[in-house]
Amino acid sequence: MAIIVDEKTNVLVQGITGNQGTFHTKQMLGYGTRIVAGVSPGKGGQTVEGVPVYDTVAAAMENHQIDASVLFIPAPFAKDAAFEAIAAGVRVVVIITEHIPVHDELEIIAFARRRGTIVIGPNTFGIVSSGRCKIGIPPNQFFVPGHIGVVARSGTLTYEIVANLTANGLGQSTVVGLGGDRVVGLSFVDVLEKFEKDPETRAVVLVGEIGGNAEEEASLFIKKMTKPVVAYIAGKSAPPGKRMGHAGAIIERGKGTFEGKVQALTAAGAGVATLPFEVPGLIKEALG
Repeated sequence: MAIIVDEKTNVLVQGITGNQGTFHTKQMLGYGTRIVAGVSPGKGGQTVEGVPVYDTVAAAMENHQIDASVLFIPAPFAKDAAFEAIAAGVRVVVIITEHIPVHDELEIIAFARRRGTIVIGPNTFGIVSSGRCKIGIPPNQFFVPGHIGVVARSGTLTYEIVANLTANGLGQSTVVGLGGDRVVGLSFVDVLEKFEKDPETRAVVLVGEIGGNAEEEASLFIKKMTKPVVAYIAGKSAPPGKRMGHAGAIIERGKGTFEGKVQALTAAGAGVATLPFEVPGLIKEALG
């Protein structure tokens, strides 16, 4: 079944005429994603890779059924673009942009929750329902259909783990990038709940990292799950108080440590891999 998006999802690309928007539109179309429209103010009437471009989200929605939007918009303008999509009634908004100010992120997430919109990100690689729909920037070749759900904070690390899964004959149902910032739209628990209910997903990989308490909160839900979970936590050697890559990857006042996350996940019954290439073996072991 996949979760959140599938082969029927109609996608809008905001910022489609920019370099990143154009490049990733081509990649998403190549994967089979149904991109029906793009938005770029002042560029209405053009086409990109055969996709019609409109000046506003509202104008695009007058002409197309749109279920999800992806933002390739510079950080200073991302809040306005997200608000435009949410106000227009787009059900899923994927925000690729990084370096969005925290107060803008807080406003985006608050508005989305009031309107019942799912926000993936900010600072996310996106979401892939393997073989059906890719919204975002992951490389196409690693994602093949199967029964393993993946939820992650890190992008490149996820590609490595998914590539390892695929190489070991373990395709994916859906791969979700939560985003690496301190304020994001979905939590591990939100996505784990969806995987638990998805009949196509047989096991879940959780890719976490130091900082915050998202993995510890996830461990409380994992205790109640009927499906096996395997985790990998990045940042084992990171020094306290120093941001490591993502804005959310920082140990503060003794909280968010690698050891604390591994201990919580292990106590919840999740298998925890020491290195990324160990994940497929732990999944096969868990599935018997």
